[in-house]
Amino acid sequence: MECKLPHTLTAQDVLACYNVKLEEGLSSSQVLQQRIRFGLNKLAEEEKKPLWKLIVAQFEDLLVRILLLSAVVSFFLAYIDGTSEEGITAFVEPLVILLILIANAIVGVWQETNAEKALVALKRLQPDSALVLREGRWQQLNAEDLVPGDLVQVKVGDKVPADMRLVELHSSMIRVEQ
Repeated sequence: MECKLPHTLTAQDVLACYNVKLEEGLSSSQVLQQRIRFGLNKLAEEEKKPLWKLIVAQFEDLLVRILLLSAVVSFFLAYIDGTSEEGITAFVEPLVILLILIANAIVGVWQETNAEKALVALKRLQPDSALVLREGRWQQLNAEDLVPGDLVQVKVGDKVPADMRLVELHSSMIRVEQ
């Protein structure tokens, strides 16, 4: 059975979808199949882009290129017409366009570097291990070894090692800090 959008299903439907028995968890063969299909439970590793690539990327948008072209044309026309009484004021329009494009690039680079920092912070929050029910017994495993369908026990103060569905709750309340 293909398990599409498991977050929209009930806990029992998710268990059935991944063919998991609540008392036993996944078998070794099921874990192997899931690992082959989904890979390791870890955030994708992306190499950090150099600053110059981040800056160049800000000018790859079509609208930005059109504005850049209009600034170049405006500079050219101001240079040709520079001998008239307008003089230096002819260069104001292209300068304003360029200043806006530079400000846009600065904001874009700043946002991308903040996003990279947030991803690094997320990786630091990811727990190292998890208590998992497999083949009828609870085992302490590396969090990256989890696969879809694993039954994980989460106790007070634990960090949740993956996207999960709550199957059982042995408390009168639950509080989650996101």
